[in-house]
Amino acid sequence: MIIGIAAVDRKGAIGKGGKLPWHYSADMKFFRETTTGHAVVMGRKTWLTIGKPLKNRLNIVLSRDSNIEPQESLIVLSDVDSVISFSEKLTTDLFVIGGAQIYQAFLPHIDEWIITQVPLTVSGADAFMPEGYLDGFKESDSKDLGDDLVVKYFSRGSK
Repeated sequence: MIIGIAAVDRKGAIGKGGKLPWHYSADMKFFRETTTGHAVVMGRKTWLTIGKPLKNRLNIVLSRDSNIEPQESLIVLSDVDSVISFSEKLTTDLFVIGGAQIYQAFLPHIDEWIITQVPLTVSGADAFMPEGYLDGFKESDSKDLGDDLVVKYFSRGSK
């Protein structure tokens, strides 16, 4: 299964200046617990922001930049089709973790969304979720993380 996971402000913002524009330890813990043991795919900019493979996950960087050094638990693939093809061989879920261009590229392939609603409107945000990314999805569950954070789960309406 391919699952999009993101923390999103009230206006759909996910980033500012190449970074998360907030820090909520409850959301970071939720993200870690949800994705551990699975594969995560991210774009080059997100990879550069994180700077090292996320522990206990297979890290896939989607990039045409051949200067990213493959290392333990990190592979670099150059296009969405390669990632989709690779994911079909996985025994785990594939989590799409950003950024904005990666969410857009994987939009047709995402089976579920896990969205943390951040109770802010970030001034000067420059990265946003794709327009209509939840079209065709229905809310299937929600979870309160505290700190006014609510995680909502969305599944494709047709499944």
